[in-house]
Amino acid sequence: DVIATTIVLGKLKEKHMSTSKKKRRATSQRSVHWIKRGVYVLLGLVILWALVLWVGVVITTLVVLITFCCYLATRRISARNSQRIAFGIVTLSAITVLFALCILLYYIVTNGIGALSWEFLSQSPRDLGRSGGIYPAIMGTLYLVGGAILLALPIGTGAAIYLAEYAGEGKMTKIVRTGVDILNGTPSIVFGLFGFAFFVLYLNLGVSLLAGQMTLACMVLPTIIRTAEESLKSVPRSLREGSLALGATKWQTIRKVVLPSAMPGIVTGTILSIGRAAGETAPIMFTAAVFSQRFFQFSMTEPVMALPFHLFTLATSVPGAERNAYGTALVLLLLVIGLYSFAVIIRNHYKKKMRW
Repeated sequence: DVIATTIVLGKLKEKHMSTSKKKRRATSQRSVHWIKRGVYVLLGLVILWALVLWVGVVITTLVVLITFCCYLATRRISARNSQRIAFGIVTLSAITVLFALCILLYYIVTNGIGALSWEFLSQSPRDLGRSGGIYPAIMGTLYLVGGAILLALPIGTGAAIYLAEYAGEGKMTKIVRTGVDILNGTPSIVFGLFGFAFFVLYLNLGVSLLAGQMTLACMVLPTIIRTAEESLKSVPRSLREGSLALGATKWQTIRKVVLPSAMPGIVTGTILSIGRAAGETAPIMFTAAVFSQRFFQFSMTEPVMALPFHLFTLATSVPGAERNAYGTALVLLLLVIGLYSFAVIIRNHYKKKMRW
């Protein structure tokens, strides 16, 4: 009897201890669950506060209502209908972006088309830009963008070839790629200050076309490196192996096989670089641009006019120049679209030659 009683008491004790452990575990899990909920609620409040400061109370309320309705809809309907709702939301987002783009284009075109004329495109500005034209600014922009691309494209492509074809996957390569990505996201004003300190002051180039070209080249170089490297990596390995099997050297393989196959991607990076270089104001403000010139004179050691800086000055510092400011914006938009189109034609030309 004593032994039986001891066994029963031991089992009861074990059961009580296991029950206590389960209760403590359940309590701990509930605590973690409530902590997570608290963090989510706090994060949601921070996001709502940021939205209210950014877009206002009305738009924030609409966003919250739409999000809540979508949540309820996905909780109560089938998977097929849920997919349709998700597709509709994505489509609506795309339409919203296109609608905003169309409004922007319509606003610029309707306000700037009246300023376009042969005089506006072929003459120098007069009366602080209120009259006359923007011919020196057009030519200065073309020279700045063209020089920047001519400087950055060979260097960027060479760096991409080294990273993709020669450099091994080590810590140094990762550090270089991380540095390139950081530079790719660096604000343009930082490049402008660097160009002013290094090219204008230290190298004693002064505020000149050459200093502006070199500053813009530094700014677009990371974009060219990353896009060219990804294009080189996308070339099938079988093409390299086939070339090497036929007796070609590594450099011959890169020059004759890899580079032509990667050319569409390299041109894509060049297109992105052209758009960024043509539209930036901050880098050239410190290194190359002047507000007005009586006539355009090509000189690498002299400052030039540029459409972005001219537009910025007209819009912020010259009263009564709104008409020419919109005309300048329209010309800059058309110029960038023209450069894009030319680069796309070149890219499509190389795409037709691809054999894979």
